[in-house]
Amino acid sequence: MFYWFYRHLDINIFQYISIRAGLGFFIAFLMTVYLMPKFINWAKAKKANQPIYEHAPESHQAKVGTPTMGGVVFVMTTLIATVLTAKLNNIYVIGALTTIFLFCLIGIKDDLAKITTNKNDEGLTPRMKIVLQVFASIIVISILYYASHPTTLYIPFQKHALFDMGFYSIIFWTLVMIASTNAVNLTDGLDGLATVPSVIAFFTLSLIVYITGHAIISEYLLLPNIKLVGELAIVGASFMGALIAFLWYNSHPAQVFMGDSGSLTIGGFMGYMAIVAKSEILLVAIGFIFVLEAVSVILQVGSFKYRKKRVFLMAPIHHHFEKKGWMENKIIVRFWIIAFMTNLVALASLKIR
Repeated sequence: MFYWFYRHLDINIFQYISIRAGLGFFIAFLMTVYLMPKFINWAKAKKANQPIYEHAPESHQAKVGTPTMGGVVFVMTTLIATVLTAKLNNIYVIGALTTIFLFCLIGIKDDLAKITTNKNDEGLTPRMKIVLQVFASIIVISILYYASHPTTLYIPFQKHALFDMGFYSIIFWTLVMIASTNAVNLTDGLDGLATVPSVIAFFTLSLIVYITGHAIISEYLLLPNIKLVGELAIVGASFMGALIAFLWYNSHPAQVFMGDSGSLTIGGFMGYMAIVAKSEILLVAIGFIFVLEAVSVILQVGSFKYRKKRVFLMAPIHHHFEKKGWMENKIIVRFWIIAFMTNLVALASLKIR
């Protein structure tokens, strides 16, 4: 809508991505702040509560009765803010909206299954969840192929592409999206733990796509220049605004959880942004907390399967620290600090090449 004002009413200020990104941020923020309390009241009335994992630390029993599926609200406000502020004929924006919509649908299906059975293990089976994620990823990747998105692979601190992945980029990009969406999902176990690292990651990725889409800045920083991708920064900014508003209600003690409808969507879109920004490998630093959580689960499962021993007291790793007696707030804030620092490293890599 705002870009339409520029094209047809000659309101020049709306031609700038930075202005429309700011508008998207505040629209999503204000809408989420307004709608979330209404959703919480509705969810409580419908008893749409988050089932608590039976083996979770005892402190989690205090979370019984907390509404879930708050992700539906901030995903919806992100979509609305994007529609109002971004160029809807931009192929990368179309890919972003498709990613958000499809991964949210998977999350909603999983959340509803858990709520209706009121059992933590009665959502989608892991196999079915992966199948749906692969299907969604392939649809999104097909859009990137239609846009002739570069298939070259870049690594941090290097000026030039490592090599061209060609057809194998389909496999690689699918793995990136699946790994990202499941890593965020595993991290979402404490109040606000996944929310702030996601905001920080989206800030970094939005900045990178803006730079990548800007001919002069990308040339100065020796980054690949890809036309049209800068518009994706508006979607990232809108998601940031919605998540910061969600944090108001998700901070400890949480009034609402995002559920899989939120965490799977965040992870899927994070993977998509990294692919578009040619930052697939850099995503390890950008989403370091999510990588840490996912690796802790892999190590725990692998060690117990082959050695019959546990590496951690409990996985994901945030539960390990709970078992060691750390207060929930201490774990959350320390993980936020780590996320902030690793994103500084990721941003530094843009200049040190």
